[in-house]
Amino acid sequence: MARLAVDIGGTFTDIALELDDGRLETSKVPTTPRAPERGVMRGVALALRRAGVGPAGVSSVIHGTTLATNALIERKGAVTALVCTEGFRDTLRLAYENRYDQYDIWLDKPEPLVPRRLTFPVAERVDAAGGVLRPLDEDAVAPVAVALRSEGVEAVAVGLLHAYANPDHERRVRDLLLAEAPDLHVTLSSEVCPEVREYERLTTAACNAYVQPLMARYLAALDGELQAAGIGGPMLLMTSAGGVCSLETALRFPVRLVESGPSGGAILAASVAAERGEARVLSYDMGGTTAKICLIDDAEPQTARSFEIARAARFVKGSGLPVRIPVIEMIEIGAGGGSIARLDRLGRVAVGPDSAGAEPGPACYGRGGADPTVTDADLVLGRLDADDFADGRMTLDVDAARAAVAREVADGLGLDVVEGAAGISEMIDETMANAARVHAVERGKDLRARAMIAFGGAGPLHACRMAEKLRIPRVVIPNSPGVGSAVGFLRAAIAYEAVRSRYMTLASFDAEAANAVFARLAAEARAVVRQGAPSAPLDERRSCFMRYRGQGHEIEVPVGGGALDRGERDRLRAAYDDEYARLFSRGVPGMDIEILGWKLVVAARPSGPNGRPGGGDGHDPAPAARRDAVDPRTGAVAAVPVYRRAAMAAGARFAGPCVVTEGQTTTVVTEGFAGRIDGFGHIVLERRGEAAR
Repeated sequence: MARLAVDIGGTFTDIALELDDGRLETSKVPTTPRAPERGVMRGVALALRRAGVGPAGVSSVIHGTTLATNALIERKGAVTALVCTEGFRDTLRLAYENRYDQYDIWLDKPEPLVPRRLTFPVAERVDAAGGVLRPLDEDAVAPVAVALRSEGVEAVAVGLLHAYANPDHERRVRDLLLAEAPDLHVTLSSEVCPEVREYERLTTAACNAYVQPLMARYLAALDGELQAAGIGGPMLLMTSAGGVCSLETALRFPVRLVESGPSGGAILAASVAAERGEARVLSYDMGGTTAKICLIDDAEPQTARSFEIARAARFVKGSGLPVRIPVIEMIEIGAGGGSIARLDRLGRVAVGPDSAGAEPGPACYGRGGADPTVTDADLVLGRLDADDFADGRMTLDVDAARAAVAREVADGLGLDVVEGAAGISEMIDETMANAARVHAVERGKDLRARAMIAFGGAGPLHACRMAEKLRIPRVVIPNSPGVGSAVGFLRAAIAYEAVRSRYMTLASFDAEAANAVFARLAAEARAVVRQGAPSAPLDERRSCFMRYRGQGHEIEVPVGGGALDRGERDRLRAAYDDEYARLFSRGVPGMDIEILGWKLVVAARPSGPNGRPGGGDGHDPAPAARRDAVDPRTGAVAAVPVYRRAAMAAGARFAGPCVVTEGQTTTVVTEGFAGRIDGFGHIVLERRGEAAR
């Protein structure tokens, strides 16, 4: 039996097939944007053929996709309506009642996904404790259903005031709407985001409703294709939090699939960090369209409870739509192998964020693309083998790449084509390095004390130069790095995070109420996890969100296992004081502390790693060939050795400058690094000599 992982990117679709004896077979095929499932099935067939496994031998399929993200960014979701409490019709438009850039007089705030004409208020009112102040006017709901049909609405979000405390009115609205319009997709804010803060709860519900019909059609089509091919195992979906959920859960909460692809890469990096005992890691995933950077401490990726989608101003907080779901915290920039290079109005080299994508792709693909891209520059610089790209199934056009780089970049600067390509490469490397610096500084982290784990189709090509710029001492290139996110899917635990608001203070701590909340959260999360892991041992992690009374934001604090008692109040106070002092250097003595919400994560326990960090006899392998490549630091052209990764066993040693090739990517080792293959089969590159200082 085998497990199959599928990651659809903007340029390539990655497939990883893990057999029960531990072998891993992979494939990488161009994405088919008009019908993504077509590219998936092509890649699946290739991986199965290479592994010698029939479709019936696949026990499960784990899938990550950017389809929900793209639909939100491009505004290509369903016609969506909102049912809200009377008097709160303009919550989505009022938002935070501020401007994300107060000095920009031409500022454009993101338009809500639901227009005002499709926002329908209904008479009802619940207080913050869940008490009914005004019963729901059921007679007013039936006309809403009629209006929805006349407007061609496919999906509706129901977001009533304080529904997190008492969801009865939302559930009744859903029942009444479905009685009149059974084909509607209905999202309840009390299910998708049962937390305080009205605006975030409504935007999350609206985003979920907006992508639900699209995701339902796509997932049904893909599931049908897989079953038609004879793959009968269940399909599981990667979530933005780094866990895996069932198809049923994904169909209910498709907003949790946003950023599901990149989260797989972070899980891979965390797994490699755990294997190697790397305490502090920078995860660097560079694909064909974007680069993703994530900080990982003690084998745990940094996480967040919310993030913004479709920002009107790039990298400007507050300019997007806030979505309150669990997510692995990372920064994503338009810097990939397909990023297009040009000269800007001042004659400077600019690269990205726009991408040539899979269609037509870089100029060297020979599919009609005329713009120079990072891949074209890498080819001109000798980093790629034109006759051995993508497992040898694609031949790259060197002349087309050189012509594009010369026409759009080099000629305008009076440079030769190699200098122009070097300029493109340096610009994209500096763009990514700067994004990593900003991401780390904003979180109080020092990159110089970290190892970099680099993967993705283009990541290993640029990792050493990135590490030089960031003064990172060690780079790890894991096994099968070209399909890293797909491999990460296979390492992810089947998990689910449940959160619920329930206000109390430590002065009036109610252990019985807290136990009741955790009981409901545990029942919800276990039911989801058991859909994908019926008999696996389960791990549970509990926490709550606390703040000093009167503050605006909370800090997450762990909560012990078992039934809580009155003594938990003192334990929580001590834990909060310690965490607050760690973040802000000192606490606030004598201040009461509020608890706003409670969280429980249930995960099926994963198996441990195989292998050991060291291993091998320290032999020096013979290079398979030599080829001319450009040193990124000096610009000099020199013949460098080319090593085949598949031919190097644990303990193999080599030194830069050199190139290490494999099926789906190439690792460029600069002169300042020496490398070896560790006991897990990962490439470990260490800075040496003067470069290390």
